[in-house]
Amino acid sequence: MANERKVSTCLWFDSNGEEAVKFYTSLIEGSHVSHISRYGKNGRMAEGLAMVVIFDLAGTPYMALNGGPVYKQSPAASIVVQCATQAEIDRLWAALADGGKEMMCGWLTDRFGVSWQINYARMGELMSNPDPAVSGRVMAAMMKMVKIDIAALDAAVKG
Repeated sequence: MANERKVSTCLWFDSNGEEAVKFYTSLIEGSHVSHISRYGKNGRMAEGLAMVVIFDLAGTPYMALNGGPVYKQSPAASIVVQCATQAEIDRLWAALADGGKEMMCGWLTDRFGVSWQINYARMGELMSNPDPAVSGRVMAAMMKMVKIDIAALDAAVKG
C-alpha cells in the first residue's frame, strides 16, 4: 500500500519508528496509523521489523522509516502542534518531554530524537499585534519560557 498523499514528511528512525508512531498517534487527537510494511528475510534490517509506517497526525501525513543508524533527527525540522488550552500544552509537554530534552520557547526533543514545538494556537496573533508595545511584551515573555505559559502571554498582552 502506497501513501496516497502526494506530499508528506518522512521521519528517519534507527529501529524504533513503529514505537514512536504508536506513541505520537496516542497523544494527538484525530491521528491514526494507516499502514505498516515490514522487513522480510532479505531486508537490511531484522525480519519483521517495521520498515515503513504511514500515519497521520491530526490530518497531517507522515511516514516513519526504520533505516538504521545512518541519519539522526535534528531540531532543524520540527513538528508544530497548535494548542488551544494550557491543559493541552501541559499534557503534550509532559508526555513528549519524558525521556527527552526541554528547550526554549515551547521547543523540545522527545525520547526518539524528534523535535517538537508545543505552541499556543493564538501565538501568531499575539506576536503580530498592531501595537508594537504589545507584540514586544509578548515576544519578551515567550523568550523567557521553556514550556509555553498562556496566562503569562495574556498578562504580557495586558501589560
